[in-house]
Amino acid sequence: MKASAYWKAVTVDREEFLGQLLQLLSASGVRYCVIGGLAVNAYAEPVVSLDLDVVVDLKQVETVVAALARRYAVERFGYAINVTARNSDIRVQIQTDPRFHAFLPSASPREVLGITMSVAKLEDVLQSKIWAALDPTRRGSMRQKDLADIARLLEVYPHLKDQVPAEILAKLV
Repeated sequence: MKASAYWKAVTVDREEFLGQLLQLLSASGVRYCVIGGLAVNAYAEPVVSLDLDVVVDLKQVETVVAALARRYAVERFGYAINVTARNSDIRVQIQTDPRFHAFLPSASPREVLGITMSVAKLEDVLQSKIWAALDPTRRGSMRQKDLADIARLLEVYPHLKDQVPAEILAKLV
């Protein structure tokens, strides 16, 4: 079984939500990059996640959201726009925090579980995980997942350890 077929089966993506989302972004010429756990999968041993965290060029966000809202459920929360499809367990979160906008110019196509998508560069993925792990408003279980993702990256890229704050390093196994 191909990695993409496995991921599609695990995420119960009967609607081809991920493929349609990526096609919309590509066909519209939207600058985007994947961050979060799936981006970690582009650089380290993959784990299955139902979440797809995406940064979209801030100038193009409203156009993308309008196009997605024609077909999917869209909800806004602070610096995030959540998009879900009725027949898919995938949860897409478009990040609108301006800090992430700087990740777009250095993003590049990478394979994630058998699917090619634009992914933030390694150092930016690590930075996004550091911000998430230090965010006191995130649920504790999500911050634990962020710590695990940081540990996954450092196992493969130990030279990045000096970019991780001591308070996070102290929490890693």
